[in-house]
Amino acid sequence: MPPVEYTSYENYLVARQAVAESTTNRLTPTEDQKIILIIIGVYTAAILILWNMPIAKIVLSPFKLLTVGLHEFSHAFVGCLTCAKIESIEIDPDEGGVTRMRGGIPMCTLPAGYLGSSLIGAILVMCGFNILASKIASIFLGVCLLFTLWWAKNWLTRGIGLLFIGVMIFLWWLAHGAGLRYFVLFVGVMSCLYCLWDILDDLVFRKVHESDASKFAQVCGHCMSSRVWGVFWFIISLVFFIVGILIGLAAFKEDQQTQQLQAQGFGW
Repeated sequence: MPPVEYTSYENYLVARQAVAESTTNRLTPTEDQKIILIIIGVYTAAILILWNMPIAKIVLSPFKLLTVGLHEFSHAFVGCLTCAKIESIEIDPDEGGVTRMRGGIPMCTLPAGYLGSSLIGAILVMCGFNILASKIASIFLGVCLLFTLWWAKNWLTRGIGLLFIGVMIFLWWLAHGAGLRYFVLFVGVMSCLYCLWDILDDLVFRKVHESDASKFAQVCGHCMSSRVWGVFWFIISLVFFIVGILIGLAAFKEDQQTQQLQAQGFGW
């Protein structure tokens, strides 16, 4: 092998090792990030435990309704992008919801509910690693809720939107946004878990008669069953959740004190 080629290959190996080490260092959690990972684990365990407890699950009900609202908002948002006319969004007390629209592209709007709300959840989880990012994420979430209010046609949908907008406004000023950070993180984890569970429950295990996946399968000419589409959407939603955590680890390395100093200059 000529010397020049050997040197080039050697440089390639050195560069590749440097990139690998840099990636490992970026994903190695700091002490503050370890706390956030523990909180994510605690949130996950608490949600799974409370989910099916007869009385305690009432605590989660407003957050479940919020995630239903994000699900329906995602349908409506993609509908707008595909030139649909949004007629209404409704959330019902049984933690269901419906978005009525005319026009649009069903191949885009049908999967948007699960995938869109899980993507929103992943973004919130990612931003939960940083106070300033959490403030920005709360603005994003607030905009989503305002659009949902605009399309809302029943008082439960309006009430959920107004409730959580009020909570975010209160937490914005509490402890320089530190409380908002944990709220954003919880909503993100809740949204991701709710999407994952709902996909499995409705589309994979129980396979309800009418679902987004069954309609999507019809639109696609039954090339795959609704259950297969459900598994596919589940995998994508799980990837969103994991990637949200990894990006949060890589992007936000500041300690708590530095984060508070950064956040003080935003919105004060």
